[in-house]
Amino acid sequence: MSTGSGAHSAPAPHSDHDTAAGDATEATTGPDPEIAAAAPQTAAPSRRGTFSSLRIRNYRLFATGQVVSNTGTWMQRIAQDWLVLSLTGSSAAVGVTTALQFLPMLLFGLYGGVLADRFPKRRLLLITQTAMGLTGLALAVLTLSGHVQVWHVYLVALLLGLATVLDNPARQAFVVEMVGPDDLRNAVSLNSANFQSARLIGPAVAGVLITAFGSGWAFLFNGLSFLAPITGLLMMRTAELHKVDRVPRSKGQLREGLRYVSGRPELVWPIVLVGFIGTFGFNFPIWLTAFVYHLYHQGAGTYALFNALMAAGSLIGALLAARRASSRLRLLVGAAALFGVLEITAALAPSFWIFAALLAPIGMVGLTINVTANASVQLATDPAMRGRVMSLFMMVFMGGTPLGAPLVGWVTDAYGARVGFLAGGAVSLVAASVIGLILAGPLRFARAAVWLSRRAGGPGKQPCARTLGNVPPHPTHLPVPPSTGGDGPRDGVVRPVTAPDSPAQRPQPAAGATAPQPTANGNFVGSGQAQQTGAT
Repeated sequence: MSTGSGAHSAPAPHSDHDTAAGDATEATTGPDPEIAAAAPQTAAPSRRGTFSSLRIRNYRLFATGQVVSNTGTWMQRIAQDWLVLSLTGSSAAVGVTTALQFLPMLLFGLYGGVLADRFPKRRLLLITQTAMGLTGLALAVLTLSGHVQVWHVYLVALLLGLATVLDNPARQAFVVEMVGPDDLRNAVSLNSANFQSARLIGPAVAGVLITAFGSGWAFLFNGLSFLAPITGLLMMRTAELHKVDRVPRSKGQLREGLRYVSGRPELVWPIVLVGFIGTFGFNFPIWLTAFVYHLYHQGAGTYALFNALMAAGSLIGALLAARRASSRLRLLVGAAALFGVLEITAALAPSFWIFAALLAPIGMVGLTINVTANASVQLATDPAMRGRVMSLFMMVFMGGTPLGAPLVGWVTDAYGARVGFLAGGAVSLVAASVIGLILAGPLRFARAAVWLSRRAGGPGKQPCARTLGNVPPHPTHLPVPPSTGGDGPRDGVVRPVTAPDSPAQRPQPAAGATAPQPTANGNFVGSGQAQQTGAT
């Protein structure tokens, strides 16, 4: 795979990613037959099989280890939440536990990304997986010995969060090294399906263990489950990994990563949206424990059932995402709005079974948000920057929990489970609506630019929207990365793909204008356009 900033490092103008200009071009002008014939390489990518990434041996080892470890992780999550609730009777205490687990991601997440870019990711994962397994074993010993207290759970959650700071960006960026860029979207979706499959099994097993023997056995299984991913990492063939140049140690790497993201709206808006949803919309441990314990007066088995229902919906969403050929911003914004609506509806559900039935679609849509945003950000990022960008993505998505969880927990304790759930859904809906309106502005401008270009072309002429070099970009226009790679000019102007086939097909200059001249890449640029776009 490419390790630089060339065409494989960022989407080309006709990549799978959705932009305002691309939407306007397709919706208003339709495909240009001449350019379609001259540039077949810009055709939409072929649809891959749902499990295509599993043909790669290294990824199969990784996925097998992860499904075992994820099952243990979900068992510990259920046992941990229920243990804290049993010791304190407070939803706010559950929120504090969740906040402590994700606080390190908020404080140190970006530094974890710098380290992930600097060191071999497989080696980092061996260290972090071992550390996470030890935290599970420590909590198991405390619980089974009968000495566990709330502060013990708080401490273990904090230590687990510290390991996650390095584990998350390294694991996210390691996927592309195993499968390559062509299978990245499929592998990200299968990772989510893997996680949600474990979410189906883990809560069910945890509910049985907690009811029959107590929480300690769930913690013990989680600690031992990390032997599976460690074994898989050790068995990998390093020669088959896609090589990515590691970033040497230097000053300003953190600031460089932030500048890289801030100058790319195709990265900024997905990260902002998942930040709001992750902070306020994904506090399910707080809400589900409150509904089970305070509203429906049930036990750990019902809490496990609710988690299993969400996992079933998430698994369906992951399998659908694995077959999806693109990751569009429209899909991300629409899924986020639907997610908020579903949460509000569930909060107002009049009966137990209606509430339970709504958890599956909430899980499916929430997973769609996660996979779409994750794949969009990874595919739009240069490989040398991927660790830092993904650390920022995970910091915003998960690191917002320390801010949102205590607040949501307080609202849930003070005003009830329904109000807390409704508030989280309302924030998600408002965030999706506002960002959707922001993105709609450039889309309207691009459509207006296409209309003006048609009028300028005269009766019967339909110039391609990709040749609108004379239309200055709107200040809020989403730039489309040029076909030369991620480090090329990002002025919002989409260049033509190829020159016309013959001189007779070329646009004729107006009287007194300089005839279009071919540039080095085969594009034809007139004198006026060269002044507008900086072409030479």
